[in-house]
Amino acid sequence: MTMRITPLPETPTLPEPDGGLGALTTDRGNLPLDTVDVRASVTGLVAGVEVVQGFRNPFDVPLEATYVFPLPDRAAVTGLRMEADDRTIEGVLKERGQARQDYDRAVAAGQRAAIAEEDRPDVFTMRVGNILPGERVTIRLTLDQPLPYETDQHGDGEATFRFPLVVAPRYIPGTPLGDEAAGQGTAPDTDAVPDASRISPPVLLPGFPNPVRLAITVDIDPAGLPLTELRSALHVTTADEDRAEGTGPAGGTVRLVPGERLDRDFILRLVYAARDGEDTAAPASLTLVPDESGAEGTFTLTVLPSGRGRPRPRDVVLVLDRSGSMHGWKMVAARRAAARIVDTLTAGDRFAVLSFDTVVERPRDLGAGLVPGTDRNRFRAVEHLASVDARGGTELLTPLQEACALLADPHRDRVLVLITDGQVGNEDQILAQLGPSLQGVRIHTVGIDQAVNAGFLNRLAEIGQGRCELVESEDRLDTAMEHIHHRIGAPLATDLSLHAEGLTLVPDTVAPSRLGALFPGVPLVVSGRFRGAPSGTLTVRGTGSDGTGWERDAKATVTGNRSITSIWARAHLRDLEDRYAVSGSDELERRIVDASLRFGVLCRFTAFVAIDSRVVTEGQAPHQVVQPVESPRGWESPQATLMAASYGAPAMPAAMPRATAAPPSAPRGGAARGTERFAAESLDVPDFRTSPAPPSPAPPSPAAPGMPAPQARRRAKGDAATQRLDNARRDLAEELRRLTDLRSASQADRHQYLLAHLLPVLETTVQDLDHWGDTPRSLSALLTDLRAVSPADPTRLDELWTRTIETLKEFTTPPPKRAFWKRRS
Repeated sequence: MTMRITPLPETPTLPEPDGGLGALTTDRGNLPLDTVDVRASVTGLVAGVEVVQGFRNPFDVPLEATYVFPLPDRAAVTGLRMEADDRTIEGVLKERGQARQDYDRAVAAGQRAAIAEEDRPDVFTMRVGNILPGERVTIRLTLDQPLPYETDQHGDGEATFRFPLVVAPRYIPGTPLGDEAAGQGTAPDTDAVPDASRISPPVLLPGFPNPVRLAITVDIDPAGLPLTELRSALHVTTADEDRAEGTGPAGGTVRLVPGERLDRDFILRLVYAARDGEDTAAPASLTLVPDESGAEGTFTLTVLPSGRGRPRPRDVVLVLDRSGSMHGWKMVAARRAAARIVDTLTAGDRFAVLSFDTVVERPRDLGAGLVPGTDRNRFRAVEHLASVDARGGTELLTPLQEACALLADPHRDRVLVLITDGQVGNEDQILAQLGPSLQGVRIHTVGIDQAVNAGFLNRLAEIGQGRCELVESEDRLDTAMEHIHHRIGAPLATDLSLHAEGLTLVPDTVAPSRLGALFPGVPLVVSGRFRGAPSGTLTVRGTGSDGTGWERDAKATVTGNRSITSIWARAHLRDLEDRYAVSGSDELERRIVDASLRFGVLCRFTAFVAIDSRVVTEGQAPHQVVQPVESPRGWESPQATLMAASYGAPAMPAAMPRATAAPPSAPRGGAARGTERFAAESLDVPDFRTSPAPPSPAPPSPAAPGMPAPQARRRAKGDAATQRLDNARRDLAEELRRLTDLRSASQADRHQYLLAHLLPVLETTVQDLDHWGDTPRSLSALLTDLRAVSPADPTRLDELWTRTIETLKEFTTPPPKRAFWKRRS
């Protein structure tokens, strides 16, 4: 047998030397994270993974590093280990509040400590405290991860190993709370996302020099499956084939080439051939893993379906995300995907198309309800889709509620298809408010991004008893749309239920808790707990697409693979957490904590904490640094990042997310949030942030004794004028700094920023200064020309871009102070 390795085509853009996430240079050196090493061992359809994070302290004071990072949303985190100064400390899983107290107490006492917390199913926070100057601390996380598997009409199969590498900026809706921040991120906590500051790490601007050294190694053992090909979707890899002659299917090792960045998911697809002569009539398998005590155990039932369901009349609502984070290739792919879905509809179907950002729009002439899938209506819908472009914020809840309201006829097959990158922070709010509307509605999600929010899209699809399909590039779109076409069609069976014979199931442990429907080519995987002897049969029953009864059964086989238990525990905890998001029940919280601690799997209510018993520093609070993350690849437009990270309104936020690290003297929390600015001198920009911002203008102070009233008024007026100019200089210095940061952006992005953001800021500033007659002529003239320029005149806009930078430099440079002996009294 020959195994073919399909490499990613070489890109003309070579990795920048010394570039990347860990090499952000400040006046004190580099930021702490300098290596990420992912080591995976794939056996069959399960991967055991070790994630190694290396932190180094470049400062001359003890350091506390915070790193917000992603992990696969279905992976079970089962262990943490801290290594420093030839010492190894094993982490302990504790209730989250207790773990935080232990960590904070240890750091205050001068001990090394590390804590890992889950903030979303695929977003985690690592804090490592009291790293000594020049010291290196290594954190090792262990995971167990299932590999999704699908087959095509020929019986060929494909498994996917997906490992996320960056937390993309997320749209944060709601009203800022104004309380002490929950984390040290760039977004304020809001009533819709109370922990927004925990999931919004600072972002490196595009083109920033290269980062941490990234290494990924995947060892593959097919475990008897006929592996024929490996495909790396987004990264350049090398593969070493490892097969003894005559021993059957190939295995091997896949390695990431040096120089890659943590700016997109790592995706490796394993292609399996159909077995010759194999019966494809929906085989099923049942695996039992007894606990060491022998009293209980874990089961996993897998049903591999084949064939096609019988079509029924359908109501289909297509919801398309057109928010700012969908800019570029994602918007092109999303439009194509939506149009392909519309083209599959028939005259017997009814449908609606909703495109949304902060508002919801529908195609003209199709009305507000469902319309028949006639040629005319489909043409109108596709015509509308062709005009959709990215803009605004991701207000996702309203269009989903409108879509569910349209799907109200229980006599038809009701399908909702959401096409998005999923980059929102209010996942729990959406699931809690949408839950009651989902009865009888099947939701399929299509995630389009190279750093997709897979955790949320999988949660939404599972609650809606549908499927999630992830699209990382336009090249993948055709294959993905083939899968989606089968899924929005008729399922093979619905109303599935589980029945045991000779095997005692533990109540309320089956995951997923709602089995949903069975789709062509998509295995049904059900796991749970059993009591007693490891033997018996499990049967899945349901209703076939033709209305008759449907069932498949499987007899038990026993294995000692402990990863099956941890993978079940993760799925079970995810089910309980989704139910908690809806109810907020204290009893559910207690169940989640108990299950997490019993099975040793991290969840939202627990944390791994490792504490070194030795005191390494005394009397000095550690210098805090929040590790910045890469801007996701494919988010070429700075506006896309800004809009994704904005909150409360579609307009750009007042400040661009910046890669920052706090000076040792910075207090914990506060405006700095553990961050330090770039050196303004390197940009040739005056720095108005080296001292506290001036207070709001105050009433004139009383005149000095003996000062005449006219002289006092002149002095008060002079003080107010100085205050206004200082405020204006500080605001425009920040705009100048952003313009300088955007020098490497595309021409279209620079022009859009100039007219969409800078022009309104400049208008406000000039209006304020005009009121007092303080506006410099150069600033007024620049504003006049910016108002008059046409967006279709790139040459003139380039001239204004250069002139804007020169004018702002001139305005924001304070006049030189006169020597004290030359000042007038």
